[in-house]
Amino acid sequence: MLPENFPGKLLDALQYAAEQHRDQRRKGATHAPYINHPIAVTEILWRVGGIRDEVTLLAAVLHDTLEDTDATATEIAQRFGEEVCAVVLEVTDDKSLPKEERKRLQVLHAAQKSIRARAVKLADKISNLNDITSAPPSDWNEERLNEYVAWAGRVVNGLRGSHPALEAAFDQAQQQARQSLDNLSLPR
Repeated sequence: MLPENFPGKLLDALQYAAEQHRDQRRKGATHAPYINHPIAVTEILWRVGGIRDEVTLLAAVLHDTLEDTDATATEIAQRFGEEVCAVVLEVTDDKSLPKEERKRLQVLHAAQKSIRARAVKLADKISNLNDITSAPPSDWNEERLNEYVAWAGRVVNGLRGSHPALEAAFDQAQQQARQSLDNLSLPR
């Protein structure tokens, strides 16, 4: 059960994430404000996963702040608590590594994530696949889109066994993304 003050904490996390991501846009053709993505991830956890855990939901809102902004772990821990910060750290890639290495490590370490981090990762991949289906990045060719869909599946394979509803939603999103890509005529 969520504490009585959860709505205020959620709004604080949303405000913080919106400020951190204020100048960022999604890669999709619509170039939506980036904050839409953490909101979608949190909504997937709530509506699809039935998750009512405060730490998981707050971490979902904040999941890209360390990776993609100048936010610090100290800030997040002080403002939202050590548990929230720990989950955000678990789902944060080390940007000092080359992209291919970061992707390899996501696959390699997926099975070692906490139950909370697994939920956030699953919802993150669902949201990304939904975006690929509805508004694929205009600068990605068909090969890159297909590679992302396949790679997301490899990451999720390591997360399986923790959240059946989210896993089923991922499978559906992956199938829809594949069908959508089959119907696209993009440059190879």
